[in-house]
Amino acid sequence: MFREMRRKKQLLSQEETMAILERNTAGTLALAGDDGYPYSVPVSYAYDNNRILIHGAKKGHRVDAVRNCDKASFSVIDKDQIVPEEYTTYFRSAIAFGRISIIEDEEEIRRAADVIGAKYRPGFEKERAETVEKELPAICVMELEIEHLTGKAAREIVE
Repeated sequence: MFREMRRKKQLLSQEETMAILERNTAGTLALAGDDGYPYSVPVSYAYDNNRILIHGAKKGHRVDAVRNCDKASFSVIDKDQIVPEEYTTYFRSAIAFGRISIIEDEEEIRRAADVIGAKYRPGFEKERAETVEKELPAICVMELEIEHLTGKAAREIVE
């Protein structure tokens, strides 16, 4: 169902690829947008147990796109170093494909919001819980269940 990477020597292990998702804070969510146009939006996220968690507003292009089609991809650039003297770029990135949905259950929203909050404000459990409770009616949390995950790096990094 998913294509094999053409340049297999640049393929990262699953452990290295998951580490990219764990250590970064921003990625690009790609969805099927209006009138068949791709819709790619940069987002903050948290990686948790083979899923990408994203929060945001309950209305907008992103929510409409998710409701219209549950297939999505998510990419993260971990390294992007231009090396002019070699006419190349030393890069490292990850891309995930999967099914995305809006979490509807309030308890699941709380848990997901806590995972996201712990990534961006560690050590403030009580404060996070109070903030989540206060903002719960306005919080929209999406989860991308990863079906296929690959990482790739410049051959200079892999070697």
